[in-house]
Amino acid sequence: MNHQLLVAEFLATPWALMPERLHALASVVMRWSAGIAADTDNMVRIQADRVIRETRRQASASQSSGGIAVLPLYGIVTQRGNMVDDVSGPGTTSTQQFSSALRQLLADDTVGQILIDIDSPGGSVYGVAELADEIQSARAQKPVVAVANSLAASAAYWIGCSASEFYVTPGGEVGSIGVWQAHQDYSRALEDAGVKTTLISAGKYKVEGNPYVPLDPEAQAFMQSRVDDYYAAFTKAVARGRGVPISQVRDGMGQGRVLGADPALAQNMVDGVATFDEVIKKMRRASKQPAPSGASRLKQARDALALL
Repeated sequence: MNHQLLVAEFLATPWALMPERLHALASVVMRWSAGIAADTDNMVRIQADRVIRETRRQASASQSSGGIAVLPLYGIVTQRGNMVDDVSGPGTTSTQQFSSALRQLLADDTVGQILIDIDSPGGSVYGVAELADEIQSARAQKPVVAVANSLAASAAYWIGCSASEFYVTPGGEVGSIGVWQAHQDYSRALEDAGVKTTLISAGKYKVEGNPYVPLDPEAQAFMQSRVDDYYAAFTKAVARGRGVPISQVRDGMGQGRVLGADPALAQNMVDGVATFDEVIKKMRRASKQPAPSGASRLKQARDALALL
């Protein structure tokens, strides 16, 4: 029951995650609660260092072809989770550590372009808007391309839309534009187990939405308002990244569903359908194009000044 209540606490925060992937999230929480990943902070640091070393190695290997660094975004997205964790099963990506790796690649002169390799069902909304804004700003310094290889859903799609170009593999999927939150009522189960919980609190709404009592209408309305706020931020970011009206995001683009490659392209959710290797080749060709004209260089300078 303690494990179930811990899962309920996680579900009480807004998620930009495919709901059907809930069992994977629950598995991660159960493992953490059992102490399998007790030293989380140290694991985050170790995994982040591993990813940064790998991106540097890839950038060095591709330096002759334009210095393309591949930055992976795999598994469930969290703000301070561990990157590509081999212990927690499906793995997680920390938006905080991802941002750190992105900044290092931007500062690395051997890196000419950055490719975000995405395979994620989404995750927590926390930290996602900030990371998306950082990727938008990074585009003024170096080309940033993203590829759904093979899944970019929910929070992962939010992040991918921030790149200057966004592709999906032929067998891949993108979308799940939406936010959800859950309340689990364990009052009956606890009663059957002979457990009665009394919450001692101060503040009118301090224990609102707790799992020990049924959800009342006022608490549900507040939870809905939080979901609506994050959904508004999500759709606004997608509209900005894809260059379309917000109404097109809300009324089209799957309306919360994930779409396959061809339907996603038809709805302007991606810029093209291509394999990972094809995207790499495209980026290499772009790096060999002639230097931009004076007017283009002037625009780049103005963009840089605007960024500063």
